[in-house]
Order: sequence, then structure tokens, then C-alpha cells
Amino acid sequence: MKQLLLNSDDFSRRQFVAQAAKTFLGVSALPLCLNKAYAAGRLGSETVPTNRPLARNIIYLYMSGGMTHLDTLDPKPGTEQGGPVKAIKTKADGVQISEYMPLLAGQMNKGCAIRSLSSTKGAHDQGRYFMHTSYAKRATIVHPCMGSWTTRFQDRSNGTLPGSVLIGGGSQFAGSGFLGSKHTPLAIGNPTAGLQNSKRIPNVTEEKFHDRLTLANRLGKKFRTKYDITATKAYSDMYKDAIKLMSSKDLQAFDLNKEPESMKDLYGESTFGQGCLLARRLVENNVRYVEVNLGGWDTHQNNFVRVPEQAGYLDQGLAALLRDLETRGMLDETLIVLATEFGRTPTINQNAGRDHYPKAFSGFLAGGGIKGGQAYGKTDEGGANVIENKVTIPDFNATIAYALGLPLGQVVYSPSRRPFTIADKGLPLTHLFV
Repeated sequence: MKQLLLNSDDFSRRQFVAQAAKTFLGVSALPLCLNKAYAAGRLGSETVPTNRPLARNIIYLYMSGGMTHLDTLDPKPGTEQGGPVKAIKTKADGVQISEYMPLLAGQMNKGCAIRSLSSTKGAHDQGRYFMHTSYAKRATIVHPCMGSWTTRFQDRSNGTLPGSVLIGGGSQFAGSGFLGSKHTPLAIGNPTAGLQNSKRIPNVTEEKFHDRLTLANRLGKKFRTKYDITATKAYSDMYKDAIKLMSSKDLQAFDLNKEPESMKDLYGESTFGQGCLLARRLVENNVRYVEVNLGGWDTHQNNFVRVPEQAGYLDQGLAALLRDLETRGMLDETLIVLATEFGRTPTINQNAGRDHYPKAFSGFLAGGGIKGGQAYGKTDEGGANVIENKVTIPDFNATIAYALGLPLGQVVYSPSRRPFTIADKGLPLTHLFV
């Protein structure tokens, strides 16, 4: 039996666990334990040095597909490269952004537009991976995303809820990598549907569920004792976490029906807007790291038709999030991050679109100790080259880690005993903070 389990791939083992839960325990799924899992290697046991945390939580807004910088945060009005997009004034003196984002313009005094991001990855999969992990994608290893690093070093703030959550991102994003399944983000598809598969099947009473769980534990005890391996412990721990959450009042954190209609309207009807509202509810309940994905930015065609719509979703959701967090007194302790894998070409192609462009693009930071009302870095007149304060992807991620007080120099070892740090060789932009 042991050899059979060891020879099975990870997906097969998870299928077995899921089916056993469904047919035996009467639970349709256990979402906390069915994400990608990787066996963790031994980790460094040395004391972890930390700087003073400037933010308690992170809400990471990811624009999947490559958000055009020239049509959002770094417009070039009146130039051939800028196209028909106009620039508008913002609440930050001297900082202009695209006309497609009027609501964010009114909140720019709270944040900083980063206009000098630069990547070395020009393909979507590699670019997404690099942005999320600070490392190039390899066939031999999977690196952790920032949410997993967060729970590795600081654990969870809420003992019931997961430490990190991914909203609308699917399976294409980096997970816990070599840190192991304990640190895998919980993935949620539709933010308005609540946490799916988190209740008992209707015909299974609480008493019956308890009896089945007791029997399952009794049957599995001998196996767990005999085969004391990392994967076995990981699945056992995740079962316990999932079952604890099922009966906890904290489960309501995932229920947007608890919000008044006026608040839902503030964020907008889009999946992204409601995802931002869910992110606020989760950090309000001490989930440390929440990522919300907005796809559709791969505008090789009809850039000036598609971007206004995408920017509209982003504008409403982000502006509402900034306003809501400030009203609740949570903005100072929550870092808002806006990121994408690369920008789009300054040259407008024959299909009225923009192609992949990693050489220069934009991001955004707000709250969490960030000095608001500024733009950092600069591109040339056509938006093609960074000419001031270049920010690499590891630098950007190091800045996020710095805000949380994570130890940038702490070495963690993969199963093959290779050393890694949170942001590779990245250096945080400490001067962006108050």
C-alpha cells in the first residue's frame, strides 16, 4: 500500500482523498486541501530576522494578460504611441492618468503609480510566474508565490480561515511550490457564490458526520503511524482545518449577502468588483493575503475598444476598495498592490492593438505605509524605455515583502536543498514608504 501511494502522482492521490470525503464522510469537497500540493523539504530552523511591519494585510490585484501602461497609468497624450487616449488630472499634484480611470484619479492622493517596472519575460505563462515568484520558471522546481511566503514566515492571523486566498485566478498561477500544501492559497472562482462545497451533504446529519469522521480517524490511525511521511501529515492537517472551518462562524466572511446592496453597488456588478469586496471582507477577518484576478488584458486586437471596458472594471473596484478601507480605518494596515505580467507595445499594430512588451510597464501601490500622491519612475516620451528609477520584478516583490515585515534575507531550502529567498536578489523601494 505504501509503495502504491508513493508511486502515484499527486493528482491521483488528491482524487482519492476527494472521493473518499464525498462517499464516506458525506462532504462534497474539502476546498482547503484540494489545491496543488507539493511535498515540502526541510526548512531552515535559524531565527528569522524581521523589520517592523508597515502593513498587516495585502490585497493584490492582478491584471492577467498584460495591462497596457500607455492607456492606464502612464498615458502619453498627443503622441503617436499614445493613440487617442487623453490624460486627466488626479488628486495627486502633477500626476495624470488615463481618462479611462476617473474614479481612481480621485483617489490618487492615497497611492503611488510605479511607472518604471521592467521584466525579462515576454510570454504570458513565464511572465505571470516571474511576477508572482521573482524566479524564472523551471521544469525541475516550483517556487512559492508571495501569499505562501507570508504564511511560511508569519503563519495565519485567524486560526480558522486560510492564510491566503486567490479569487478568480484559476489554476494558472503559482501556488505554494516547495513550501508544501500547508501554504497553498485557497482558490475561489466566483466571489458571489460564497465558499463552495463547505457544508455537509443534506442527508448527512451532524451526528452521522461525527460518527463517520471518528471511524475514519480510527481506521487511518495505524496507517498514519506506520507511514509517517510529509504528504500524509499534510493531508491530515488540511482535513482538520477544513472541518474546523465548516462549523465556524468565520465561514460568513465569504458570504457577500451579508453586505448591504449599497456596498455591492459601490464596487460594481463585475466579478472583479465583487472580488474586491470579498477581499475586503477577508482581510477584515484577518486573512493576511488576498489576490483578485482580472483577465482580458491581452489586447492584440481592438485595444481602444477593449481597454476602456477592462479599465472601467478596474477603476470602479480599486477606487471603491481604497475608499472603503479608508472609511473603515483599515487602509493604513492594508497594502493594495496592482500588478500585471508586462505592458503593451508603444507601437499600435495593424489590428489597432498592442502586443507584449516587458521592457517598460506600470503598477500601483497604496495604503500599508505607502506615501500617497506620487508617481515613481519614468518612461521616455513614447513609453518605450525606462529612463528613471528602473524597478525589476524582484525589487517590486521585495517591496511587498518589506511592507509585511517578511525577512528578505532569510534562506529557505527546497527538497533538493537548494537555497531560496522571498524575492531572490530584489531590493525593496523603502523610500516609497512614509
